[in-house]
Amino acid sequence: MALSRRDFLKLSGGAAVVGAVAADVPGAEAKAVTKDPRTKGAKETTTICPYCSVGCGIVVHTKDGKVINTEGDPEHPISEGTLCSKGASLYQVVNNPKRLTKPMYRAAGAAEWKEVEWDWALDEIAKKVKDTRDRTFKVMSKSKVKEKQPDGTEKEVEKEFVVNRTDGIAHVGSAALDNEECYILQKWLRSLGLVYIEHQARI
Repeated sequence: MALSRRDFLKLSGGAAVVGAVAADVPGAEAKAVTKDPRTKGAKETTTICPYCSVGCGIVVHTKDGKVINTEGDPEHPISEGTLCSKGASLYQVVNNPKRLTKPMYRAAGAAEWKEVEWDWALDEIAKKVKDTRDRTFKVMSKSKVKEKQPDGTEKEVEKEFVVNRTDGIAHVGSAALDNEECYILQKWLRSLGLVYIEHQARI
């Protein structure tokens, strides 16, 4: 049977009318079920993704001191609500039964790691930094330079320079730090005499 364009439009219109009438029949409509979002009543905090140096914005919802949801921040100027696969899985990093919540320490020669308190760990780190700095600190250092002689020629000579540095400590920064934190950290590291200062975003 050939179906003209006019017949097709009539048939389509008739089906639409039948559908609309059927929807108005009592008992035929679906019951709307409203469900509260899981973030209802949660505290909303904005933060930055800790993974790379792009600095994408994250919205974190917490309830009773526990993270219940993480998502991209649509008002963030860099990411505008978008996240990569690592950033999107940030919720699983926080809520992970294998996540370490205390510092771990393995003594020299020991086979096992053990949990220690933060105060003890920070004191030990401070002691080791001071000990290493004291042992490796250089006030003066020798370097070869070219010096012009009275006859106009250049001669390589060894000279001493004030350096005030330690070659025994290096530092790797974090891409999750903001400008102000990086500035303060740089001031502190330079005051210790560090020259090997690197950043996670460049590695």
